[in-house]
Amino acid sequence: MLLIPAIDLKDGKCVRLQQGDMQASTTFGEDPAAMARRWLDAGARQLHLVDLNGAFAGKPFNESAIKAILREVGDEVPVQLGGGIRDLDTIERLLDDGLSFVIIGTAAVKNPGFLKEACIAFGGHIIVGLDARDGKVATDGWSKLTGHEVVDLAKKFEDYGVESIIYTDIGRDGMLTGINIEATVALARAVSIPVIASGGLSNMADIDNLCAVEAEGVAGVICGRSIYTGALDFAQAQARADSLAV
Repeated sequence: MLLIPAIDLKDGKCVRLQQGDMQASTTFGEDPAAMARRWLDAGARQLHLVDLNGAFAGKPFNESAIKAILREVGDEVPVQLGGGIRDLDTIERLLDDGLSFVIIGTAAVKNPGFLKEACIAFGGHIIVGLDARDGKVATDGWSKLTGHEVVDLAKKFEDYGVESIIYTDIGRDGMLTGINIEATVALARAVSIPVIASGGLSNMADIDNLCAVEAEGVAGVICGRSIYTGALDFAQAQARADSLAV
């Protein structure tokens, strides 16, 4: 089970939101590159970046902070980024800057043809982010709820050739209320590509519960507020997951 620390970027700083609300943000660091180093030193094997301003604006915003992180990380671990990625030129630029994966969320739902083109042009580098509440996919920084069922879209996007799916329960994100194991497993069973859980990770019990369903196709989990507040010790959690590996 891969534990992936999240570095959410807003106005060049490291923050965490509650349920995607930009007005409910807590700043956890002024130096994104130093934050990346912190998680690498704690044993992170992959990093998850979110350009929060970009997610709402529909275009990248925190590129200077992203580049600083990539310079710090070098080729030590893969880095993935989501938020405001809406065209092939942006994907190409970000991959050239050193990103391993780009995460397409809103654009995948609103413009599936773009996602398909991205998978063809940049095979092996495209992750789709499906953010949902009560099984329905949300877009535009979680501000708009669609009528699309998560599983239906996941199956379609799998056929396009996406590398994996990050599934976020937006009702739980940033709330430390526990991962929605049931919904995550249901999605993982419906597709053959890896599913990464996100939203609500709170304690070591969540790690145990995720490891118990790893064989179902749940390959990892995004770690957010819990590792920033100290509710979960990242290094201990990854060690625990390694000890429970299937």
